[in-house]
Amino acid sequence: MDLFRQHQIRKEQALLKDLTKTHYRTCHLCEAMCGLEISTLKGEVLSIRGDEKDVYSKGHICPKAVALQDIHADPNRLRQPMRRTENGWEAISWEEALQEAGDQIIRIQKEHGRDAVGIYTGNPTVHNTGTILYLYDFMNAVGTRNRFASHSLDQLPQMFMNGEMFGHQAMFTVPDLERTKYFLIIGANPLVSNGSIMSTPDIRQKLEDLQARGGKVVVIDPRKTLTAKAADEHLAIIPGTDVLLLLALVHTFFAEKLFPQNKLNRQPFIHGYQELEQLVLPYSPETVAVNCGISAQDIRLLAREFSQAKSAICYGRLGVSTQAYGTLCQWLILCLNILSGNLDRAGGVMFTKPAIDFLSLLKHEAKALRWKSRVRGLPEVAGDLPATTLADEILTPGEGQIKCLVTVAGNPVLSTPNGPKLDRALGQLDYMIAIDLYLNETTRHANLILPPATGLEVIHYDFVLAIVAIRNMANFSPAVFPKKANMRYDWEILYALQKRLEKEKMGFWAGFKHLIFDYLTPERRLDLALRIGPYGVWGGRFGQINGLSLAALKKRPHGIDLGALEPRLPGRLFTKDKKINLVPANIVKDLPRVQDLMQAESKDPDTLLLFGRRQLNSNNSWFHNYARLMKKGDTCLAQIHPNDATKHGIVDEQVVTIRSKTGEIKIRVDLCEDILPGTISIPHGWGHGMEGTQLDLANQFPGVNVNILTDDLEVEGLTGNAVFQGIPVQIISDTTANQI
Repeated sequence: MDLFRQHQIRKEQALLKDLTKTHYRTCHLCEAMCGLEISTLKGEVLSIRGDEKDVYSKGHICPKAVALQDIHADPNRLRQPMRRTENGWEAISWEEALQEAGDQIIRIQKEHGRDAVGIYTGNPTVHNTGTILYLYDFMNAVGTRNRFASHSLDQLPQMFMNGEMFGHQAMFTVPDLERTKYFLIIGANPLVSNGSIMSTPDIRQKLEDLQARGGKVVVIDPRKTLTAKAADEHLAIIPGTDVLLLLALVHTFFAEKLFPQNKLNRQPFIHGYQELEQLVLPYSPETVAVNCGISAQDIRLLAREFSQAKSAICYGRLGVSTQAYGTLCQWLILCLNILSGNLDRAGGVMFTKPAIDFLSLLKHEAKALRWKSRVRGLPEVAGDLPATTLADEILTPGEGQIKCLVTVAGNPVLSTPNGPKLDRALGQLDYMIAIDLYLNETTRHANLILPPATGLEVIHYDFVLAIVAIRNMANFSPAVFPKKANMRYDWEILYALQKRLEKEKMGFWAGFKHLIFDYLTPERRLDLALRIGPYGVWGGRFGQINGLSLAALKKRPHGIDLGALEPRLPGRLFTKDKKINLVPANIVKDLPRVQDLMQAESKDPDTLLLFGRRQLNSNNSWFHNYARLMKKGDTCLAQIHPNDATKHGIVDEQVVTIRSKTGEIKIRVDLCEDILPGTISIPHGWGHGMEGTQLDLANQFPGVNVNILTDDLEVEGLTGNAVFQGIPVQIISDTTANQI
């Protein structure tokens, strides 16, 4: 190569380097809050890698982060309002779309009452700063009691117990994972979930660090999950019986006097120990062992190890919440942490001190049991009704029947039990509005789809997930790309609808309110919340910075570490008396139901117990439309043990029929030694390929909707949360099924 050509190449490389921009950002696709370093050139993403200087994740990312560029460039992503007509979908202007949406909500409420409009909010609302900043004001403007949220599909029992014990549904106990010596994991797979309600980047390294300092990790799960394989011990439990194991563990604490009295005596704000002892008296390890599948000897050893550890954590997540006794499970997990002296203690479970005090800001929402659903009488928690009864409220005539539904970043047709029932119900609505990126299995029923700018086009601050982070930290992410002129941010859509509704309902006074709210843009709201927060310029001081503000955060693109978790009780309690009651009245009323589980007859030998399975690349149904997350294609397989396969005459990768009382599906089988015999595991979020959807890649690999098998009438006893674990099903070899 001649010198002139070499010079030209170097010149071009230098020019490209000058044009290449580097951005630092927090990933918003799951709870881990990993820091990213994103390189762009002329409006295109060149690379996404972990930000090694990020104070929280220190360079770690999971496969989901690299899919942000797929989301940004996805040709199926809607970028302007769409209206359904007799001739198909048509693009319309934002002015026309927002006017029509507001008019339809107002019309339906005038004709049928305020509760005739329902709202469903999906999981991504918590991960989008603009949405969560404006969502509650929008819902209050609608004024309906028919509010439903995705958290009633996975965490309502935990939220309910937070309210019962601590006085606030969002006051989650956070595992102090970096300092603990014993980590008991029940119904969770944090190596795949990245620490659900325990926001934790690089969980594998943290578990290895725990083991390196002489600690122990124990996993209770029907399947030897990725986390269980990394643990020191795995105990397989029969799906749906976790409550029996937990009762026996608490029983053993009292029977063997395992709790450290000196620690309990230093917690005068906790009461109810004697009542708790009486409640768990009937549930000795010997009594529950056969029913839960774990021996009495193993249960007693587990209780002793937990009590003797210098510090210990019992952590239970989706697997224990999404079963018939989910609230009792979450109650017992809290009791176990309290009895062992590990509540609000380094190395135990603690409470965060976030830069934006989300709990105090939403204290007025932290209530429960104020009303019940119209049709089935299921309870409200934190302003929302269980999504398990959404279809009933649409299908059942009468006062308060939902005639219009607004969905925000949700796909309940695939995520709620008995999905086909909800699919039919949505087709009977008078009107439906979807604030969503896609024409998917749910939004195909909408009259209007209002797609927001998203991902790399929006600012980001994780003030919700900061309340479950294992360290106190703060990080602000500017937008990587500006939104296009014909697009709207999520908060702009919600605020425009809010203003239309309030103008109708408040009249003249709405103008004064909107003058103030117009000024309070998302960045100004964040800045105000930071300033009045515990580290803010008006609320406190932090380190070298003269108090936190948005400007201070912008100068720290890798975030600010605000320190390890510290004891916060009893001052942080939201209960009226600033005390914790170990035996809430609602728990006492619900506990007798466990006898049904104890007295249950042996299950049919031909029946398998269904439970769910988390997949790293498949956190939500919309992830199936991104090439970087779908390299393996359709991974929706039914895992069963080889012994069960032999019993039923099934071979690996055979298509079988799975049947429950609500429906049946056909699915390929994956023979797996890691799963408990007598059980079957199927992942959630699949079931694409429905007519009228526009998800090119997802529809190539549709998978199967496991919620055809789950029952919307089978709900958790206290909260109405969905039940996905321990569902009896039959497996039928395809040749046999064809003969039936």
